[in-house]
Amino acid sequence: MVIAVAALLMLAKVPALVALAVSVVVVMPLSLLVFGKLRRRVAIGMAERGAERKARREELLSQLRGDRAADAG
Repeated sequence: MVIAVAALLMLAKVPALVALAVSVVVVMPLSLLVFGKLRRRVAIGMAERGAERKARREELLSQLRGDRAADAG
């Protein structure tokens, strides 16, 4: 997206360095709108994976303490 916006600005006769700087500033908030759904899906997936890891870790720690017998299988 940065390259596309920079290219459009350069077609409008804006110097390359200025076009690149402006495109970075413009694309950052724009990407929140464009990729919002994907960003939420990734955040939910990370939260679920973190919860699974925490539950597994607690289970292993419990087994190490001897609170519950290890599963046979």
